[in-house]
Amino acid sequence: MILGMSTATFTLLHVLISLVGIGSGLVVMYGFFNANRLERWTRLFLVTTALTSLTGFLFHNEHITPGIVIGILSMIILTLAVVARYALHLKGNWRRIYVGAVSLALYFNVFVLVVQSFEKVPALRALAPTQKEPPFAVVQLTVLVLFLILNHSGRQTFSS
Repeated sequence: MILGMSTATFTLLHVLISLVGIGSGLVVMYGFFNANRLERWTRLFLVTTALTSLTGFLFHNEHITPGIVIGILSMIILTLAVVARYALHLKGNWRRIYVGAVSLALYFNVFVLVVQSFEKVPALRALAPTQKEPPFAVVQLTVLVLFLILNHSGRQTFSS
């Protein structure tokens, strides 16, 4: 039981929050290309992405996992994004830092989505049962390159 819920129910809630975070993050990144701040989508992204990490910390683990490390890093990055956006109002270099922080926080969520997909989806698990096989590496590398390109392009447009 976690927060009075069965582990299965809590896991479903965690996954749904994560998917809302990813979806809203993609909308926020789209806004970067139109120099549009999309205030409601941004708040939804920041809150759900923080909740994704916070709920992830509540799962029982015997030791520190890669997911916990990514959750900690994500919380640091999200704090930076919130400070850049709301305390420093995207002034000067804080606009670029904000775009980078949002992009990185979203990348972390997508990275974990890929990991979990290869663990839970039978067809993907068959392709990379230990996640050390080429299909897993190719997907993760593709996601990384895509985010690097999107981040660079978003910084150029949103920071102009």
